[in-house]
Amino acid sequence: MTDLVLLEVATGIATLTLNRPEKRNAMNDEMRTQFIISLERVAADTAIRALVLTGAGKGFCAGGDISGMQQRMQAPAGEIAFAGWHRQQRVHRAQMLLHSLPKPVIAAVNGAAAGLGADVALACDFIIGSQFASFTWSYIHRGLIPDGGGMYFLPRRAGLAKAKELIFTGSTVDVDLAMALGIVDRKTSADTLVADAQSWARELSHGSASALALTKSILNQSFESPADQVFKEGSQAMGICYTSAEHRDSVMAFLARSSSKDK
Repeated sequence: MTDLVLLEVATGIATLTLNRPEKRNAMNDEMRTQFIISLERVAADTAIRALVLTGAGKGFCAGGDISGMQQRMQAPAGEIAFAGWHRQQRVHRAQMLLHSLPKPVIAAVNGAAAGLGADVALACDFIIGSQFASFTWSYIHRGLIPDGGGMYFLPRRAGLAKAKELIFTGSTVDVDLAMALGIVDRKTSADTLVADAQSWARELSHGSASALALTKSILNQSFESPADQVFKEGSQAMGICYTSAEHRDSVMAFLARSSSKDK
């Protein structure tokens, strides 16, 4: 089987590369399956503290594979809807794995992120782009709607009116405008993009892994949850933190340092 997704781990940081450069990393069913398997591995491996996601070649991800769309249209009329529903379950499975991964996730966008590719970037916690990065929610040009979470993620970064404009027009946003709109968090050189993303990932993930995972799970729901629900979930999460070895070790180390200063 061709490696359409490459996964490398070094010093606790996983780097996942979409590896279909001749198709600008357009997502077909086989790539999506490998993507899901890789994300599940990253989520389960406690030695991995953060994930960097990027694309091979000149593009980040060109979205869904057009040949796959053609195959779906050729299916018998009575099967198109169910086949489409089944495919959507896989798309949503991949996107939710990415969004809910219990560790920091950074999209290192090296080129065009179009359609589903733009949604993949948005599902990450942070986005760093090179000077060649661009974003377009181009679904409208195919008579489709954003199916990878763009209707959820984009308004939270760019605001509702701007999200509507970008989705309704399918226009392309370069990295500088994306920065101004809050879609991209940092910009860097293409030559150092992945290294800079990995360095940022180490910075974000050096603290307690359990506290980080619990915090992320609550923050991801905070826009939809009333304040009392956030406090309630925070109380439960804090109870778990109280029992963690990381909390105990840090408190004991602090007390030991304080005691030595008093002598």
